[in-house]
Amino acid sequence: MNVLVVGNVLKDVYLNLDPRTETFEADKYNTKWLDIGFNTSEHHFFNRNASLGGAAISLEVLQKMGLSATISDSDLQLTNDGFTSSSPAGTYRYILIADDQVSYFAPTNYNFTTFISPTRPIDYLYIDRSAELNSATTAKITAFLDTSPNTKLVLYARTLDNSNFTKLIPRADLIFLENNEKIDNVNPAKLIHISEHKLSYLDITEKISIDRIDILTHLSAYSIAAATVLGSFILGNSVEDGFTLARINIENSRLNSVLPLDEMIDIAEHTNPSDNLELIAANLVLKPKGILAADESGGSIKKKFAQLNIPDTYDNRRNYRNLFFTTKDLEKYVNGVILFDETARQLADNSQNYVDFLTTRQIIPGIKVDQGLKKLDHSLETYTAGLDDLDDRLKEYYLMGLRFAKWRAAFEIRLSTSGNLLTPTTYAIDENCRILAEYAKKCQSAGLVPIVEPEVVYDGYYSIDQNAEITGQILDRLFTELNNFGVNLRACILKVNMVLAGKNYETPSTPAEVGQKTAEVLKNHVPANLAGVVFLSGGQTVEQATDNLAAIIKNGPFPWPVTFSFARALQDPALYAWAGNNENADHARQAFLDRLIANVNTIKNSPS
Repeated sequence: MNVLVVGNVLKDVYLNLDPRTETFEADKYNTKWLDIGFNTSEHHFFNRNASLGGAAISLEVLQKMGLSATISDSDLQLTNDGFTSSSPAGTYRYILIADDQVSYFAPTNYNFTTFISPTRPIDYLYIDRSAELNSATTAKITAFLDTSPNTKLVLYARTLDNSNFTKLIPRADLIFLENNEKIDNVNPAKLIHISEHKLSYLDITEKISIDRIDILTHLSAYSIAAATVLGSFILGNSVEDGFTLARINIENSRLNSVLPLDEMIDIAEHTNPSDNLELIAANLVLKPKGILAADESGGSIKKKFAQLNIPDTYDNRRNYRNLFFTTKDLEKYVNGVILFDETARQLADNSQNYVDFLTTRQIIPGIKVDQGLKKLDHSLETYTAGLDDLDDRLKEYYLMGLRFAKWRAAFEIRLSTSGNLLTPTTYAIDENCRILAEYAKKCQSAGLVPIVEPEVVYDGYYSIDQNAEITGQILDRLFTELNNFGVNLRACILKVNMVLAGKNYETPSTPAEVGQKTAEVLKNHVPANLAGVVFLSGGQTVEQATDNLAAIIKNGPFPWPVTFSFARALQDPALYAWAGNNENADHARQAFLDRLIANVNTIKNSPS
């Protein structure tokens, strides 16, 4: 198969700048930018690396996949030592790095792409993402296609703003788009949205992190992705198989050195599909950071707002949660954030959706997927709804970039007047644990790490010993069901209540008692191969939750990581400081940050 690539050959110049001598300015998101009219002779940098980019990357990918590929109007050659060309790349892009901050500088006016009709038959004509088309070049391409009916046209567009590009759409056999724009009158099977596959270096769940910015930019990641999918398509594979190879290629590429096809296939054949889930789960419980639960349902947040006479509006809900996500250095204190469906679809101040906004801060975004409590038949007890359409919702959430989920089951301890246990019944425990296990299996099948949350509700009248007994029974049944459903425990996280007396009990539990009892129950009833345990605050005061967490930690070490996943115990001080007035935002963020620091410091004192 012969492939002709049409595009510009860019030169990437990587400069590792010296932050001690350069002048940086921080914007309102605390992102640092270099304030310059750029001239390399006037600035200080530790090292300088150069690499060909643009169409040269696509050329290398296609050639290393065994295809006969060339670039139109270029004498660029691929050798064992990389690319050689008698003429330098016409367009330069400077990539500036200082203290993990990255900026991109490119000329305002790119060189227009040239096109010379090939003298040999061409099977595929690929318009690369680097191409800058004008009317003259577009006319030449159209004329070539008119005389070459067997040549298939493949287009890659960053946007649909270029009218010369859109003129070629009716002729295209395959179109790559970086965004989710719709194209009228185009067969959906011909249209591939790169953004839906989360292939940029900022998608930490695909193991491409900011630490690799000096060897792979998000711009070249997109080029590698599209060219790999195209090469795989030409070789007769499915688009999904192509993206599997693309992820492997991106994760293992270096400057001017992408993988040959046989290496990609070898890696794919020896990759366990559950490896990424286990990696995500491990990153969610990395100590000393925790998980922020910002997933209150519509009814729950309405009650919170009503306490302070805050109108329950879409904007107020968005502004409230925005306080937490924009807190300075949030990524230093949390590994992940659990979102509510509405929040996952809202936009941050910079117009990113919150899923991408958190991901760019190296925080893993997750989602609450249960749909609340419903009464069991002929009973005061509840089960958690939401399984019926869960498969479709999980598929959508994965494509949105969410990488873990949470499902809560609630158990109330009720005693008779004589002190006998009325609830939870064995039936309620069995039914809720079965539902939790089915949910967890569906999550892992969809590519999301499940957090299973069986909560013994704090409200009630019962002793710490009664709580310990019931919590142990629930955990035993839960892990039996998880094993029955074939859930991979190394990719599963337990979110659980602390073991303490009920809120209405006459003798409140001390932190020492909570620490000893909770550690005892967990060590006796939680398997050692679980990914981790995170605690809910469950209606405790902010200080009580932190003190009890510290006491539990002192009773370690544990066979799994132990940390926190609080909601009210982190958010309430911020809610009261904000009170619906955005002028109080800074005070609210500081109140939230203070609680984060207090709990993270508790985890730092862990003996394990």
